Amino acid sequence: MICTGRLTTFPGRSKYQLVIEQMELAGEGALLKMLEDRKRKLAAEGLFAEERKRKLPFLPEVIGIVTSPTGAVIRDILHRLADRFPRHVLLWPVAVQGEGAAQQVARAIAGFSAIRPGGPVPRPDLVIVARGGGSLEDLMAFNEEIVVRAAAASEIPLISAVGHETDTTLIDFAADKRAPTPTAAAEMAVPVRLELLAQIGTLGGRLDGAASRFLTERKLRVEGLGRGLPDPARLLETAEQRLDDRAERLTLSVEALLRDRRGRLAETAAKLKHPRERIEEASRQLDRESARLLPALERTVERIGERFAGLGQLLETLSPFKVLERGYAVVEDEAGHPVAPAAIAPGMALSLRFAEQVVDARAESGPRKLGEKAPPRKKPAPAKERQPSLF
Repeated sequence: MICTGRLTTFPGRSKYQLVIEQMELAGEGALLKMLEDRKRKLAAEGLFAEERKRKLPFLPEVIGIVTSPTGAVIRDILHRLADRFPRHVLLWPVAVQGEGAAQQVARAIAGFSAIRPGGPVPRPDLVIVARGGGSLEDLMAFNEEIVVRAAAASEIPLISAVGHETDTTLIDFAADKRAPTPTAAAEMAVPVRLELLAQIGTLGGRLDGAASRFLTERKLRVEGLGRGLPDPARLLETAEQRLDDRAERLTLSVEALLRDRRGRLAETAAKLKHPRERIEEASRQLDRESARLLPALERTVERIGERFAGLGQLLETLSPFKVLERGYAVVEDEAGHPVAPAAIAPGMALSLRFAEQVVDARAESGPRKLGEKAPPRKKPAPAKERQPSLF
């Protein structure tokens, strides 16, 4: 601590005393205060929330390790993994303390997340960030904000194994799981292979026993049900007798049916006439019908002819050309088509069609209403006298 105050004296004993007016952190205390402030800031952003933490895979195929390649930590982790359950390990070597250590650790975590599945380098299923024990200053790289944010943003489940069990860094709060030591991180990463084999053997034995008991119970049940069934030989004897009876009855029924059908056929044949007689009778019937049909057709044709003659006279009466015989005319254009009054223009060439003759004409004016006077006609200009020829 850094204390600020003033010195005073105590007259009764002639001693100096320090009256402290202000106290502040110094050295490690200042670091702790800074870490506490940083922890509150990152926690407020939700980086340490429990709902963000993911479950570790039961048996990862590939494990990525971020640590120093020369320390005892990597050897302890590899040895522990080999004892429990050997796995494929990817080491991303980094500096775990000193200048630039935090940046290297953050890049390593992000680098593992950037590996895509199916590439030349296998993507880890689990990442372990590990370091051995040390002082607060030695572990400061794992308290840096860049490292904490990289751990929180990791796409792969992450175990933090920094320091000993009593050491706590900020990356421990952002990791999905915190291990007290690097060795403990290896134990969290994989189960014990021999224990799994023993458990599988136990479960296999229990499965075999259950299957054997199930088959035994079913066998006893089938045997009990079989004792309650009748003798198959007796069932077959009864069925054979019933089949013989049905076969005999069927034979007799077929014979009776054939006799009945023969009798009916004979009766029907007796009732049928000879085909020649039927043809002669049909021929006589056809002659009779033909004799009646011919006069009827003649009368029908005569009536139709009379109707057509009446219609012809009616059509002749209604014909427009019949009207022309009474002195009327049809006004036609040069093409011989009838012309309506509205279509006539002054100077238009026309033809007046009478009953037996056609007279050419030319319209002097357009159409006018009935009773309206005709416009005065222009007198034709006198023809110029031609000079007689001198020859």
